[in-house]
Amino acid sequence: MEGKVLARIAAIAFVAIAITATVIEMTREEGPVPASTAPAPALQPPADPLRATLRWCQQLGEAASSDADCLAAWAENRDRFLGRMPAPEAPQRPGDQ
Repeated sequence: MEGKVLARIAAIAFVAIAITATVIEMTREEGPVPASTAPAPALQPPADPLRATLRWCQQLGEAASSDADCLAAWAENRDRFLGRMPAPEAPQRPGDQ
């Protein structure tokens, strides 16, 4: 019988310690965050003129489908997404001007 009594006492002591630790942790006040652990400011990517043009085209709505600037912006965005290099400009022939 003494083994059962000792096991019960040990279990009660364990539960009491666990409850005490939980209460201490819950009532502990958080101090100010030290400067060394403050989160770093978010990096702002440089302004992208293509992105601004695409936003403008988005605001145009259906009219953007006939706008030359929007068509060019969509083509450039598609090429950028697909990893294509811009097509080299055709050299001018001596007779063209």
